[in-house]
Amino acid sequence: MRVTEIFFSIQGESSYAGLPCAFVRTTGCDLRCTWCDSEYTFTGGTHMSVEAILERVHAYPTRLVELTGGEPLLQKDIHELAEKLLDEGYTVLIETGGHRDVSALDPRIVKILDIKCPGSGMVEKNLWSNLDYITRRDEVKFVLADLSDYFWAREILRIYRLEQRTNVLFSTVHGVERQPIVERLLADGLQVRFQAQLHKLIWPAEMRGV
Repeated sequence: MRVTEIFFSIQGESSYAGLPCAFVRTTGCDLRCTWCDSEYTFTGGTHMSVEAILERVHAYPTRLVELTGGEPLLQKDIHELAEKLLDEGYTVLIETGGHRDVSALDPRIVKILDIKCPGSGMVEKNLWSNLDYITRRDEVKFVLADLSDYFWAREILRIYRLEQRTNVLFSTVHGVERQPIVERLLADGLQVRFQAQLHKLIWPAEMRGV
């Protein structure tokens, strides 16, 4: 596998936010979102075996691991890595861009599926069949660049009945004013979790390895 970094920090997003977590950030992504905050993962990285990655993860005092990127589903050994972590008793989260098939993932994994809004420039890449494999334990995330993205996401919730089927996360692109979106969310009575990127509130927004 090609890995950009492995590090120990708090979970900055999702319903696991605030918990100590080991992160395995893979290299390579086949999306180019306008607001991407991890362009450094597009190239480079270090080739590592599954065993070497496990050894690094074992050194951290946590039982929570997130596989992220880049796009982790581009790595052919990601399934083996996830399954070994799960067999060892870890809770494994995988954050994926929503354009790669998730049907083959181990059902014990917590899938965090990022549905791309129009503001990302990648909305046509969404693989809608992935929503057939989302369960109550999983999470669907919308990153909103503006109120237009909010209204679009609200319609997707309605079409796919996501509030009734899974955990829904809303957040804004870093630097976008949150108040108008949160006030609209409250007025509409959406049953979603609004989140900020905790790690960017604690450390500088451009800092890596956190």
